[in-house]
Amino acid sequence: MSEEVYGPERAQRLVALLRALADRIQELDRTGRLLDAAPELQKLFGNARSELFHYEVRSTYDTPEVAESRRIVEDAQQRLDELRFDDGDEEEPWQRDPED
Repeated sequence: MSEEVYGPERAQRLVALLRALADRIQELDRTGRLLDAAPELQKLFGNARSELFHYEVRSTYDTPEVAESRRIVEDAQQRLDELRFDDGDEEEPWQRDPED
């Protein structure tokens, strides 16, 4: 499960990685070597991009508890939808389109 959820320690490492990248870019810029370091920057950007991707994917991952809660809500909504019926003549006030 540790691979499925992006924990706070890993998030802190990502923040440190991004700050280190920013510091490196500023250092290269100050010394006039920004473009000369293109290969190094490509590697650093790749590492940061990969970790950002993992953060985005895993930070939105549903834990088993969240997935079960979502399933319960969806089941309840489905049952509610099944209980509603349309006799074709009259709609209940909550079923009317507010635009009409």
